[in-house]
Amino acid sequence: MLNCFHLQHCQVDGLVTLMESEHIGPFNLGNPGEFTMLELAEVVKETVDPSATIDFKPNTADDPHMRKPDITKAMEFLNWAPKISLREGLPLMVNDFRKRILDEQK
Repeated sequence: MLNCFHLQHCQVDGLVTLMESEHIGPFNLGNPGEFTMLELAEVVKETVDPSATIDFKPNTADDPHMRKPDITKAMEFLNWAPKISLREGLPLMVNDFRKRILDEQK
């Protein structure tokens, strides 16, 4: 199973770019990079806890096997594409969550 992931910062940037443009119609603002769930789990493990174990579970029957948004239109008309990769973005997200949790505990 493959999935696409990107930071909400990239999504918001794409939405703002679309709203500020003169273009109308649907635009795909996803990340065309695909990762297996195992690849995602390995990146999460590296980022959060290298000693963690990966637990394998059966996939749900209704889950699509591939997700790869076609962002050609966004690239062509908005000059937009996600700028932060999963490997770059996941540590940013984890650090942000850790900071928020620590701030709430004060």
